[in-house]
Amino acid sequence: MHTSHHLLRSGPALAAAVVLPVALAGPSAAAPGISVSTTGSTVSVVTSACSETNGNWGTAALLTGKQSTLAEGRQAALAGTAERQSAAWKGVRPGTYTVLVVCSDGSAAGSQAVTVSSRPAPKTASSASPAPARGVLSGLAGAARDHGPLTLGVGAAVVGTGIVATAWYLRRRAKPYRL
Repeated sequence: MHTSHHLLRSGPALAAAVVLPVALAGPSAAAPGISVSTTGSTVSVVTSACSETNGNWGTAALLTGKQSTLAEGRQAALAGTAERQSAAWKGVRPGTYTVLVVCSDGSAAGSQAVTVSSRPAPKTASSASPAPARGVLSGLAGAARDHGPLTLGVGAAVVGTGIVATAWYLRRRAKPYRL
């Protein structure tokens, strides 16, 4: 009794200790960083880490393996809003690159490696038919798309006939002199 009473008294404090760090680590505590993506020969970067200074958000650079600073890479100015800034490079040759983003105040927003593939992005054929939504339809019951009362009644009759026939066969086998 004493132990359960102690647990009841400490329960709210324990719950608060678990919930409080989770609540405080919401979206505002997450590090902004950068997000890099590729589409064919286009590389793009998105960030929310920079703030505008004198009409400038910052600069992003696409660096090859031999380059290490912003000045050495292929540069692009960040554009966007206070919530989201982005830059893109078109016609990038296949290979591995590093994307580096530096805000207008000189702080680094982040860097991330990216690989540009040598093969083009897959194209979807417009003449291809989509896969069935319910899988493969086989047999008479699977081919019927209208599962109304008639279909259900016929199915129930087939199952019922099978049960009656099985019972009659087993009874007949157990006592061969009976009909």
